[in-house]
Amino acid sequence: MKWRKDTKEGTIVAGGKGQGENLNQLYYPRGVIVDDLDQIYVADYYNHRVMRWCEGKEEGEIVIGGNGQGNQPNQLYHPFVLSFDDEGNLYVGDYSNDRIQKFEIEK
Repeated sequence: MKWRKDTKEGTIVAGGKGQGENLNQLYYPRGVIVDDLDQIYVADYYNHRVMRWCEGKEEGEIVIGGNGQGNQPNQLYHPFVLSFDDEGNLYVGDYSNDRIQKFEIEK
């Protein structure tokens, strides 16, 4: 949800189509972060992926993971928290793998 100043209702900016793995759905969203282009990144915990939503889009895109749960470099197992560094690299707290992974993200 996004709250605009002086409004009484939030605006759904990601998901909101029920639990699932489609590109317009999330399954237990956890960490959320916004980049300098106002793109929203969501740690999609039970889908083992990180999704990105651009403003006004009905669907997000998978930017990390989406290859099932696992411990390979292209897999996540319950992503939980997200953070960017000053160079725009995205760090993902990969909860059930007990690791932090660093990714260079194309914007």
